[in-house]
Amino acid sequence: MQSDKAGSLTASPEDRSSLNRRIFRKLMPLLILVYTISFLDRTNIALAKHSMSIDLGLSAATYGLGAGLFFLSYASLEIPSNLLMHRVGARFWITRIMVTWGVLSTAMAFVQGETSFYVLRLLLGAAEAGFFPGVILYLTYWFDRKDCARATGYFLLGVCIANVIGGPIGGALLELDGAFGMHGWQWLFFLEGLPAIVLAYVVWKKLPDRPSAAPWLSKQEATDLEHRLSEREHNAAHNFKDCLRDKQVWLAIFVYFCHQITIYAVIFFLPGIIGASGHFSPFLIGVLSAAPWLAASIGAATLPSLAKTSAQSRALLVVGFLIMASGLVVAVYAPPALALLAMCVAALMFFGVQSVLFSFPSSRLSGTALAGGLGLLNSCGVLGGFVGPTVMGIVEQTTGKAINGLLLMAGVIVLAAVCAVRLRHGSERHPRDAVQEQHPAVPVAADPQ
Repeated sequence: MQSDKAGSLTASPEDRSSLNRRIFRKLMPLLILVYTISFLDRTNIALAKHSMSIDLGLSAATYGLGAGLFFLSYASLEIPSNLLMHRVGARFWITRIMVTWGVLSTAMAFVQGETSFYVLRLLLGAAEAGFFPGVILYLTYWFDRKDCARATGYFLLGVCIANVIGGPIGGALLELDGAFGMHGWQWLFFLEGLPAIVLAYVVWKKLPDRPSAAPWLSKQEATDLEHRLSEREHNAAHNFKDCLRDKQVWLAIFVYFCHQITIYAVIFFLPGIIGASGHFSPFLIGVLSAAPWLAASIGAATLPSLAKTSAQSRALLVVGFLIMASGLVVAVYAPPALALLAMCVAALMFFGVQSVLFSFPSSRLSGTALAGGLGLLNSCGVLGGFVGPTVMGIVEQTTGKAINGLLLMAGVIVLAAVCAVRLRHGSERHPRDAVQEQHPAVPVAADPQ
């Protein structure tokens, strides 16, 4: 331990590193598991698409709209949900979210037609609203900017894991078609919705609201951690109105919107694209669909650590987006095997760039502004989850091939790369912080490492 300028005890760099590792071990496995279940429940209709559409008479456009409706209700409630979590605490609010989304996910097994499909997708989006930005906000209670980007990258592994295991598991559940008089897609929804309800109890028992509530931290460790993290708020906006006036926040929102259009277009249509390229069983389609997400998991775990400065963060975003666009274009024109490889290369960048992107608005906001700002970022961004599948559905119905929509997605992600060039961290508003990036030895109290 060492003393700061005010005379209070603060942790040495070695102590902080050890503390960060302990926090990672205690928090991240549970958060990753919860996000895995979350993503399974919101995207399993991708595997159910074919058989569900036949049994219920749903067109490609109807499926695309239903897949996207989730994000309309999800986006509309992101900001109030995040502000409520900031007030009532992460443990209670995340538990509530999990119980309601688990119940509604199982209810998807009882969809009867177009109307009930639309209604349940809207309700599921409303139930899950606030979970992702809530966790991103929660991570800022525990980590500084650099470690928060790394923690976000690990958290996004949940998406990769969901898509890796979701394909084989979902394909196996679809093989239950006819068991006890239920269709395979009904078994898929029913059984994959139950883990969220069970895991909600674990979250309630194990997830501390803040460092001061963690039983595995000493009082001194919790006090030191919360003191250090509060120092970064000196250069950040505290009022939600300030967030709305920050052009950088809106730029990050637009870039994220473009990113999400592409991600969800791939998520909801990749199994169908693979299925259309050959005669594969549902299980084999699920296995092949998992390949890009294995690549995405590597990117999520490794790429954020490369973004140590603002300039490096921007470079990673721009290069990552361009690689994504290139991979999508190659996937359209290449033979099936090479097309899948190209999708894997594109997927390598999916979540590495996303975790780095969130560091830009997070570095400019704090308190209520941070809670509302992250909700605003995610609510506007995930509208891409509505636009992407809807556009892909229209393209498939118009041209007869969903893969043609990937060219449009490539153009969108190139636009994101162009805009990402102008993104700036909060510290870049101050000349002395720019000096700190060039000369790391210069101490800056507002951004402790």
